[in-house]
Amino acid sequence: MAVSFEDLHAESGLKALEDFLAGKTYVSGDHLTKDDIKVYAALSGKPDGAYPNASRWYDGVSSHLAASFPGKAAGVRIGGSAAAAAPAAAAAVEPAEAAEADDDDLDLFGDETEEDKKAAEEREASVKASAKKKESGKSSVLLDVKPWDDETDMKKLEEIVRSIEMPGLLWGASKLVPVGYGIKKMTIMMTIVDDLVSVDSLIEEQLTVEPASEYIQSCDIVAFNKI
Repeated sequence: MAVSFEDLHAESGLKALEDFLAGKTYVSGDHLTKDDIKVYAALSGKPDGAYPNASRWYDGVSSHLAASFPGKAAGVRIGGSAAAAAPAAAAAVEPAEAAEADDDDLDLFGDETEEDKKAAEEREASVKASAKKKESGKSSVLLDVKPWDDETDMKKLEEIVRSIEMPGLLWGASKLVPVGYGIKKMTIMMTIVDDLVSVDSLIEEQLTVEPASEYIQSCDIVAFNKI
């Protein structure tokens, strides 16, 4: 770099910096790097109006530092003892240079690492799952299960119904109720977790398809109550 850090307290050093920054946003071009931080820390303060390029550059670096180190970079004196944020930010890029020599960009914004992002996502998922678990209610449902005719084995019909298992479903008491012409239907209670079990899907996809449909002609929801 053409600017010497040691002479920035002298007028000649400020003039060199002013000329060097003509047409540039930052010392190394369009991106803030450790060179900007080092020059910034070497200055005793913001260059005055006689050095418009240096003054503009100084404001830009100050804004980056203020955003990256709230309460530390803004409003502090850069001089004999430079602001802690400036040399700390410059030193922070040294390990990165050792790993990747051509990476001059300076991460002043505390970007999350992949591990940080993963941990944050896991925490968010855990909070959502916990909230969902608290909001999930239960319902008590009474079903009418009707056989095909009076020759249907009702004991087998009940076994078929109770053999259906899924998370959030608990079968309860049942009884046979005469409906006429020697035919009996079975009424059965069940308790469900609302977020896990859809009664309509249970009927359409489990109770009225084979093998259950060999015994069950139809099912009706008689009562549906939140617990």
